[in-house]
Amino acid sequence: MTDTDDDARDARAVLTRDPAMADLVAEHGPLTLEPADDPFERLVVAVVNQQLSTQSAAAIRDRLFDAVDVTPDGIRNADDDTLRDCGLSAQKIRYVRNIADHFPDGIDTATYADATDDDVRADLTQITGVGDWTADMFLIFCLGRPDVFPVGDLGIRNAMTAVYGIEDRAAMVEKAEEWSPYRSHAARYLWRAVD
Repeated sequence: MTDTDDDARDARAVLTRDPAMADLVAEHGPLTLEPADDPFERLVVAVVNQQLSTQSAAAIRDRLFDAVDVTPDGIRNADDDTLRDCGLSAQKIRYVRNIADHFPDGIDTATYADATDDDVRADLTQITGVGDWTADMFLIFCLGRPDVFPVGDLGIRNAMTAVYGIEDRAAMVEKAEEWSPYRSHAARYLWRAVD
């Protein structure tokens, strides 16, 4: 599922009712939700990115993709030393292996076509190493779900504080209700605000 021009236009129409968001839309132009070509890779990347700075995560991600075929078999067949040399902690090595075991043939996003966002979160968070933040990244970047507000993301919280002066997570979630059913689109603009 990818954004159509109509979807993106509808999202901008809702978002620009908010003056601060309208400024971000004007500054950054049209942003769409384009699901990743390989959802298994994208889920592994989300785990790599957990609790790391953008630069650190990018360096580890680059080393991982250079050293290993980022597929279920590639992750399972890589030895721990290779994964550790890429920069993965012992914990993250366990996490990416858990994902490979949960999706031994990769991820067919069609299996989630009729699932609610909560159903997808419930399925993914049963995998040790995949929490709510990672599930939200999957919903946005693999399934292209338009109405996910990842308040667990540090960049989103920093943007909400910078743009709106809101520091409380519950207040952030409440503010984001104004952007429904396009909170994923709003998140894209908020990330741009702090990039």
